[in-house]
Amino acid sequence: MKQFHLIYENDKRFLEQLEEIRCWCSENTAYKKVFRIYSDDMNTEHIAHVCELLDREMPEALYFGCTSNANIQDGSLAEAQILATCTVFEYETTQTLLLQYPFTEANAKEVVDDLKEYCRKNSWVNSVEMVATIMDMSMKGFCDEMSTLREDIQVFGGGAFNPNMDDEFAVVFSKGSGMLDHGIVFLLLGGEDFHAYSTFISGWKPLKRRFRITKADKEVLYELDGKPAFDVYKRFLNIEKNENFFSNTLEFPLFLERDGVNILRCPLSVNEDDSLVMSSDMEENAYVKIAYGDPETILRSIWQDGQKISDFQPEIIQTFSCAARRAFWGDQNISKETVMFKDVAPTSGFYTHGEFIRIGGAMLNFNVTLVIAAMREGEPRETAAREFCGPTFKKLDKIPMIWRFVSFIEASTAELEAMNRLLSITAITDGLTRLYNRAETERRIHDALQECGESGDRKVALIMLDIDNFKRVNDVYGHREGDMVIIALSNVLRKVTARYPGAIAGRWGGEEFMVMMAGEQADGAVKAAEQIRELFASETFESAEPQTVSVGVTFRHDSESIDSLCNRVDKALYQAKGNGKNRVEKLD
Repeated sequence: MKQFHLIYENDKRFLEQLEEIRCWCSENTAYKKVFRIYSDDMNTEHIAHVCELLDREMPEALYFGCTSNANIQDGSLAEAQILATCTVFEYETTQTLLLQYPFTEANAKEVVDDLKEYCRKNSWVNSVEMVATIMDMSMKGFCDEMSTLREDIQVFGGGAFNPNMDDEFAVVFSKGSGMLDHGIVFLLLGGEDFHAYSTFISGWKPLKRRFRITKADKEVLYELDGKPAFDVYKRFLNIEKNENFFSNTLEFPLFLERDGVNILRCPLSVNEDDSLVMSSDMEENAYVKIAYGDPETILRSIWQDGQKISDFQPEIIQTFSCAARRAFWGDQNISKETVMFKDVAPTSGFYTHGEFIRIGGAMLNFNVTLVIAAMREGEPRETAAREFCGPTFKKLDKIPMIWRFVSFIEASTAELEAMNRLLSITAITDGLTRLYNRAETERRIHDALQECGESGDRKVALIMLDIDNFKRVNDVYGHREGDMVIIALSNVLRKVTARYPGAIAGRWGGEEFMVMMAGEQADGAVKAAEQIRELFASETFESAEPQTVSVGVTFRHDSESIDSLCNRVDKALYQAKGNGKNRVEKLD
């Protein structure tokens, strides 16, 4: 596989570059040629003219492409507005196929179904490269459909764009199919000697604090944790609603959790109602985290993944990098991300409106991300893969300053979360037994009774226990031994209720305890009460003799209140006391 980079400045220079390719092919083994054309010149007549030149000069070659925010040539930001790369395949077994479709949310399933049929008929397909116009679309439905492609097929690509990020006009095109402003192009690649390795790199790191999306509609994010979405940026980052909002939030986009992967979403603007316009669709009830990025952190991430790409020993590298990354770095520095790849293999690509890659079978639509597709024909060379020459900081031990701040913030946050969890537990549990306290036990009984009202036939049973002759334990052996007796009973309650899913146990007061069992488990209430009584009677103590409990059991009547139910189980308990103690009494 051989790759040539061409730029279009004028016809004469472009034809000279085509002639160089023609000469190389005549002197070497060459079976197929595919041109990728990326243009940040939005004059579609200029793009069409380049396509006409290719049709005339190399009618046997395939070509496809799209408009872009900017182009990547030799791993760097290209100066030329129209960039063409020619991939020459040197193995006869390598096969290619171009497909182009009109593309909207309404026909996404139809498009993917047709692609799947081509893949079914052509078992040689192992990779799909794509470009698409996606500015005014939610891509979730499309990605869900693409996730059903044959499992062994890799997918990677990018969204067509415009140099003006506020302009929605973009086009895709391919040989024989013309130009579409709502379209998608697939390049199917494969064959027994064709190999691809695709990956993604963000470089931004998530903070631990999670927020739930409580209201969203496509790319508009209305609420996080029930509050206006902008509140997160105002409250936590002191970012204002002004002309600098986009540039400020580029350092702190959101990580959307989807299919086990963190997907970056960048806020583009703030609406009057404090909702956020995001770079791609959001999903209600999903979770997001604030991410942070700084140049050194991002470059470290690229260096860490770069060696894996180098180990693959590619012959060409295609890059699909988000235009938001270009805005983050600025044109003077953006090439730092990709120029290091050119020493591994010829590297080209474009700055996109969104990046696509299939991971573990799931098709994902990224933003603010660098997607890389490395390709080669044949097996890796016998020589070792060259070392990926990343930034010089790879040999330094100094930790970046932002990492120190983030580490401090996250450690502090973890301590606060632990304290809050402890406070929450303390508020609902008994200090001695660690069972639920009376207030929490009553609340849970009340909730269970409310659920009975909704389901109609749901059962609820209460088991009330009292330690027999407990005052004597405290008087004879002391309160410390009395506490040991209470703790022993609480451990028995834990052991028995664990056998009945959904059962809960609480300390009702002093030496009294309550167990609630609901649903099908309620039928086992009398049996559970006997198990508690028998297990507790077998407990031994340091000073006190074995102890016993009296137990009352009752079941909820239709539409019964919590007071009525608790009064009846209390009567059942006193029946057990009155009938000799160390026994279970059931009261209907």
